[in-house]
Amino acid sequence: MENPTLTGLLKKVASEFPDRRAISVSGKFDLTHARLQELVEHAASQLLAAGIGPHDTVALTFPNTIEFVVMFLAVIRCRATAAPLNAAYTAEEFEFYLSDSESKLLITAEQPIQSALAAASKLSIPYVTASLPDSAGYVTLSPTAAEPSCDSVSELVNDPSDVALFLHTSGTTSRPKGVPLTQLNLAASVRNIRSVYKLTESDSTVIVLPLFHVHGLIAGLLSSLTAGGAVTLPAAGRFSASTFWSDMLSYNATWYTAVPTIHQIILERHANKPEPAYPKLRFIRSCSASLAPSILSRLEESFGAPVLEAYAMTEATHLMCSNPLPEDGGHKPGSVGKAVGQELAILDESGVVQPHGVNGEVCIRGPNVTKGYKNNPEANKSAFTFGYFHTGDVGFLDSDGYLHLVGRIKELINRGGEKISPIEVDAVLLSHPEIAQAVCFGVPDDKYGEEINCAIIPREGSSIDEEEVLRFCKKNLATFKVPKKVFITDSVPKTATGKIQRRIVAEHFLAQISTAKVPKFGA
Repeated sequence: MENPTLTGLLKKVASEFPDRRAISVSGKFDLTHARLQELVEHAASQLLAAGIGPHDTVALTFPNTIEFVVMFLAVIRCRATAAPLNAAYTAEEFEFYLSDSESKLLITAEQPIQSALAAASKLSIPYVTASLPDSAGYVTLSPTAAEPSCDSVSELVNDPSDVALFLHTSGTTSRPKGVPLTQLNLAASVRNIRSVYKLTESDSTVIVLPLFHVHGLIAGLLSSLTAGGAVTLPAAGRFSASTFWSDMLSYNATWYTAVPTIHQIILERHANKPEPAYPKLRFIRSCSASLAPSILSRLEESFGAPVLEAYAMTEATHLMCSNPLPEDGGHKPGSVGKAVGQELAILDESGVVQPHGVNGEVCIRGPNVTKGYKNNPEANKSAFTFGYFHTGDVGFLDSDGYLHLVGRIKELINRGGEKISPIEVDAVLLSHPEIAQAVCFGVPDDKYGEEINCAIIPREGSSIDEEEVLRFCKKNLATFKVPKKVFITDSVPKTATGKIQRRIVAEHFLAQISTAKVPKFGA
C-alpha cells in the first residue's frame, strides 16, 4: 500500500493541495492543508519538548474544535497514541478510561472539564490546555514545556505498526474493551471510505458527530482531509439543527454522515421549519445504527440525494460495508451494502461459511481490523477464531452480496424459542406516519422467557396512543412479533454519540413500572 500511514497520507495531501481549504471553524477562520500541516508539526514539537515520545498514550477531551484536530494529529505525528475521551464523562468514568489507556498526559480545552482534571489529579497524570485563538498563530499549550525544536519532529518517521488511536467499545454487554488501532489500520480505513464514496479535493462536509467517536473522526474528518477535501466544524463545537443547513450551504457541502437519530432530528426540523434552500448533495450517509427504510425514503424525498446506509465498528477502524453510489450499483433500503476493502463471511458456530440467505455471525478480516483488544486475552480468544474477527452481529448475504443485519447476537429476542429481530420491528413502527422514533427491546417473561416491548416518540402534534400502535403492529407483523407493551415517551436514553443501546432502554422503561421488574443485564 502506498503511504501505509495516516501521517504519510496527510503530508502528501499538504504538498498536492497546499492552498485548498482543509478545515474551517464556522464563521471564524479557514485553514489550508499546508497551514494545517504546519500547525500539526509545530504542536508535535511542543509535545516532544514536553517529554511525549513514541508509544506514549495522550488523552484528549474537547468539544469539536480546531484545537482537538491539531492536537490529535500532533500526538500521532509524535508516534504516540491518541486517546480521545467524551467530555461528558463523570470523574469515575474519566478515571477508568485514563487508567485503562495508561495515559501519560491529558490535553483539554482552555476551559478544562473539572471531572477530567479531578481524575487526572487522582492518577497523578499531568494535564495541559490547548488554545488556537486565530489562524495566524500556533496552538499554545499551557503550562508550556521547554522550547520546542521543529528539527526533532522532522527526524521522526511514522511507522505503519505504530498504535495511533486508542478507543473503547461502547460496552453493550460488559465493561468497555480497549481497541488499539495502528497507523496502517487508519490509512487502510480512510482509503476504503474514500474509494466507496469517491471523495476528492472537491468534496466538503460539515462535522455532525463527536470527534471522540470513530464515526465522526474517521468517516467525517480524516477521510475528508486525506482526500484533499474540506471539513467545517460548527461554531458551537457540536451539532446544532438550527445552524446545520446554513453551514452546509455556506461551505458548499457535498455530503454529510450521521447516525439515524440525527437524521431524524434533521427531518423533524425540515417538516416543522424548512430552510429557504438546500445544498445539492452527492449523497447522504447513515451509519452506527440501523436506518429504517421509511426514514431513508423520507430523507431522499426531502433533500434530493441518495441515502447510503453503511455498517461499521470501532474494531474495524470504522467502515466494513456500504451501499454504493448510484453509478456503482443499487442501494437497498434495509441493507448495509457490500463489504468495502475487506473480506466478509457469514459463519455458523463451527466456522462454516453460510450460503446466501442463511443467517450466521458476520465475520471480517482485512488491513483495517485491529490485531486485538488491549490486555484482554479472554475477549481476543472469542473474537478472533477461524481466521476472522467476529463482530457479534447476526446477518445474511443476499445473492447480490449485500449484507442484511438481523441484530446483535445478544439483542435478539427469544420469545418461547422464536427469535425476533428488534431491527425488523423498529422498521415497521417507523413506517407509521405518526411515529418519529422507535426502539424495541426484550424483557424477562415468566411464560415465554422473553417478551417484546417498545418505546415510541410520536411526531410533533400527534396524539397516537398504545391502542393505535398495537393495531398497526398486528396488521404488519406476525402475532409473535407484536410488542406486549408500548411506552409512549418524549425521549429515550442514548449514548453520547446518539446510539441507542437496547439494554439501557429496557432498564430505563422497566424501572418506571416497578423496580422489582428491572432485568439484571450484564455488568
